Amino acid sequence: MVNLLESIQIGKDRVLNFDPCCVSYFTKGEYILLGGSDKQVSLFTKDGVRLGTIGEQSSWVWTCKVKPDSNYVAVGCQDGTISFYQLIFSTVHGLYKDRYAYRDGMTDVIVQHLITEQKVRIKGRELVKKIAIYKNRLAIQMPEKILIYELYSDDSSDMYYRVKEKIVKKFECNLLVVCSDHIILCQEKRLQCLSFSGIKEREWLMESLIRYIKVIGGPPGREGLLVGLKNGQILKIFVDNVFAIVLLKQSTAVRCLDMSASRNKLAVVDENDTCLVYDIHTKELLFQEPNANSVAWNTQCEDMLCFSGGGYLNIKASNFPVHQQKLQGFVVGYNGSKIFCLHVFSMSAVEVPQSAPMYQYLERKMFKEAYQIACLGVTDTDWKELAMEALEGLEFETAKKAFTRVRDLRYLELISSIEEQKKHGENNNDLFLADVYAYQGKFHEAAKLYKKSGHENLALDMYSDLRMFDYAKDFLGSGDPKDTKMLIKKQADWAKNINEPKAAVEMYLSAGEHMKAIEISGDHGWVDMLIEIARKLDKAEREPLSKCAFYFKKLDNPGYAAETYMKVGDLKSLVHLHVETHRWEEAFALSEKHPEFKDDVYVPYAQWLAEIDRFEEAQKAFHKAGRQSEAVRVLEQLTHNAVVESRFNDAAYYYWMLSMQCLDIAQENEQQRTEMLQKFHHFQHLAEIYHVYHSIQRYTEEPFSFHLPETLFNISRFLLHSLTKETPLGISKVNTLFALAKQSKALGAYKLARHAYDKLQGLQIPARFQKSIELGSLTIRSKPFHDSEELVPLCYRCSTNNPLLNNLGNVCINCRQPFVFSASSYEVLHLVEFYLEDGITDEEAVALIDLEAPRLNKRENKWQEMMSDNAQSLRLDDNTDIIEDDDPFTAKLSFEQGGSEFVPVIVNRAVLQSMSRRDVLIKRWPKPLRWQYYRSLLPDASITMCPSCFQMFHTEDYELLVLQHNCCPFCRRRIDESNQ
Repeated sequence: MVNLLESIQIGKDRVLNFDPCCVSYFTKGEYILLGGSDKQVSLFTKDGVRLGTIGEQSSWVWTCKVKPDSNYVAVGCQDGTISFYQLIFSTVHGLYKDRYAYRDGMTDVIVQHLITEQKVRIKGRELVKKIAIYKNRLAIQMPEKILIYELYSDDSSDMYYRVKEKIVKKFECNLLVVCSDHIILCQEKRLQCLSFSGIKEREWLMESLIRYIKVIGGPPGREGLLVGLKNGQILKIFVDNVFAIVLLKQSTAVRCLDMSASRNKLAVVDENDTCLVYDIHTKELLFQEPNANSVAWNTQCEDMLCFSGGGYLNIKASNFPVHQQKLQGFVVGYNGSKIFCLHVFSMSAVEVPQSAPMYQYLERKMFKEAYQIACLGVTDTDWKELAMEALEGLEFETAKKAFTRVRDLRYLELISSIEEQKKHGENNNDLFLADVYAYQGKFHEAAKLYKKSGHENLALDMYSDLRMFDYAKDFLGSGDPKDTKMLIKKQADWAKNINEPKAAVEMYLSAGEHMKAIEISGDHGWVDMLIEIARKLDKAEREPLSKCAFYFKKLDNPGYAAETYMKVGDLKSLVHLHVETHRWEEAFALSEKHPEFKDDVYVPYAQWLAEIDRFEEAQKAFHKAGRQSEAVRVLEQLTHNAVVESRFNDAAYYYWMLSMQCLDIAQENEQQRTEMLQKFHHFQHLAEIYHVYHSIQRYTEEPFSFHLPETLFNISRFLLHSLTKETPLGISKVNTLFALAKQSKALGAYKLARHAYDKLQGLQIPARFQKSIELGSLTIRSKPFHDSEELVPLCYRCSTNNPLLNNLGNVCINCRQPFVFSASSYEVLHLVEFYLEDGITDEEAVALIDLEAPRLNKRENKWQEMMSDNAQSLRLDDNTDIIEDDDPFTAKLSFEQGGSEFVPVIVNRAVLQSMSRRDVLIKRWPKPLRWQYYRSLLPDASITMCPSCFQMFHTEDYELLVLQHNCCPFCRRRIDESNQ
């Protein structure tokens, strides 16, 4: 073959054993006709595969032509003979259940899955003469061999075939059948059983010609065959048995056969186009139908078959009349709702609704059989009809399955309810049918059945639910007040639902349903109606009254709510009402009368104060409520915020409050005493540090200084000595050292200034200080390497001059006595702390000090007054006698030189008695702390101690600060507050 457009060969070369004289295409180029010296006309495929001889002649064939658009061929020979042939191609195919195999192009086989519509082509190079298919086997007969294929897997949808066996042998047969392990050849009256290797195992000889043969299944190697003969005999043959079993004998020849799924019935189509159905066991003719050319039983339903003929498809269920619909072709299979039909050369699966046979069963109330038919395939409407019919017929199992299929939950609930009633012994079918009618909307029929079954109350409920109150009154019976009340209640519900709330409220009140009346009134904001209901209710009806109060609160009428709570006597709710409405005065008054509500008032009050940023008042309220942990938590949060926001003065105040809070907890809780005392000392220390650092921060951040250089110098030294262990959050060592360096340089402490600048070199310095520090570091080198003696602090216990930079911190390097600083200027105060001897209580010590025994001064200075006419003068006379009288406390100041441990000053009763009250300052700490005692060594220099925080000040400084701030600068105690 040559492509004329490109002049290239398309097919392969084929060798012919004769000289061709003529060639012609047949039927649009699918086949080729060849004639020549072999004196015959042969048919080839378009690929050159010889299919067979059309006609033999007595001389050479010179020409052959095909009549256009037909299957006629004219042949002309050398001797002048002209022959005319008609070519008819027979259908070569095979079917088993949902797999259909047929010949295509004379040499190929196509296997079609009728359900999934998948197709697979098996190509061959020879004429396909016969095809047989069974389960996973496929047999193809060719002129000189038989090929047997098998599926790759057992999957029902698998379409991949491979060659299993090849029998290279020429066979002549009318019909070919394949089984799991055998092939069956039919030749006229003879049946031969061959293995896949081509060995004949068995042979059966029939009395008449074999007209129909079909595999009906069975175990592998033992399959059964259904055989129909021309004489009307029908046999069953097993491939492993030489004896044929006669099923029945009829008078007419067999054209088609099929056996039902359970193998109890046999359908036969005879040569008179009659479909006859027999019972296999009794041989009885069950029924017969005319106009049939093929028949098939439904593989999923025992009592259903279909047959075709006369252009119609006929479906018959049991003994019911036949249902017909138009269909061209032959029926070859029937599976569920699918009918497999062969029309001309094509096989198709036709979806046929099973509605007609289902309704035939329903007419006879055969619900289970109707359900089986419906399972084969009906519409949703048919399912609903089946469900309703079964439900009315009280066939609940079938109805349940049908309603499940259409997903009707409403009727499924009804069936479940009826089944529950049956379990509890209820067997009144009238009652069940009444429920069904009620669900279907047949209310009057349902009411009659309810009355008939003695359940008038159900009819009453039904009509009440339907708002048919006029019908409902007919079932009130003897006028039971409960039923009447129930009817009014339902009528009120209906009025509520149709948006008639006022009518509903009145009905609810008349029915005694106060709660519902209150809810409607509250939801609509009818305060007048609510107060009217509340005042009419008895105080014993707590729940309705509480509901009224709830709506009064919701509708912003706290006065009515309070009145209602007072009527009920619900003081707790009244307290909560005052708290929620922030009527604190009334809440405090109630808590005074009823202390058990103290927590319910002060805790929300504290939370409210915290929410409006009045944290200090909130902390006090928590403390007053006894919620120490909440009070501490508020203070901790306040302190943290103050540090983060660089409000160090506030942070110092909050830390002081925290320390006092911890002291209160230690006083009340013995288990936490040790921990709380540790926190007390820690927070006191932090309070002092942040109080001091406030001045440093203002000095470094603000353009103008509010302190004298000496004060800033003392503050910087105190802070630097206090930061020996750790640096608290927010404290900057750079700022501290920078302030110290600048003030030291200004006051002549050059050695200390140089040390501060050196320390700064090892820290990360902000850009704004960089130039100033670098310049200071250079200029300080030009100053002498010593400190001004005027700045050196003196220890008032041992009279030792201490260095400005003290590695031990804020204690004397000689006697280790801690320095006492002024809380404003941070100069070292002339105070020495002393301790009481064992056995002396604080009260006794104070009593001894208050005695103030007389004691002579070391030096008595005598003033002499002199009078003259014009002037008055005082003269100091130094010529008086010096009276020596040693102070007992001064003797106690001595200590052993060279020791590294601090030796405290401990006094006895005699020393205490010798002291003057004005020379002693006492920090009167609450328990469990001991009091602290300090002796002033310069009585003429006045020192003032805050009675709240016990911080020491020079009296002049304290008075000035109090005038400026109207409170203590450390603890913020106002001057008009009484001493605690």
